[in-house]
Amino acid sequence: MSIDVGELLEKMLDAAKAVLEEDWPEIKEHAETELKGIAEGIALVERLRLQGKISQKQAKSLIKMKRNTAQIVLLTLEGLGVLAVEKAINAAIKAIKDTVNGTLDFALL
Repeated sequence: MSIDVGELLEKMLDAAKAVLEEDWPEIKEHAETELKGIAEGIALVERLRLQGKISQKQAKSLIKMKRNTAQIVLLTLEGLGVLAVEKAINAAIKAIKDTVNGTLDFALL
């Protein structure tokens, strides 16, 4: 099974929206961009793992960087607090965790 970025993104956005519902209209565009970056990073990890070009440690570092970037961008938006952003990103990751970890040969998320 191959990772589908669009499918991951849809699940992630639904989960983040549920957490940030009140602020969603103002942050939707930013959230889509940042969560898409995480989903694309996961798809990249899958491709590189299949080619034997990335270790588990490197893959986890890459995804951690993508998560941190998303968090930083969302924290720059007025009205969003650290806890709300963390909850939204954690919910987005949780929504795809089983799919991603089941597809890869190790627990990435």
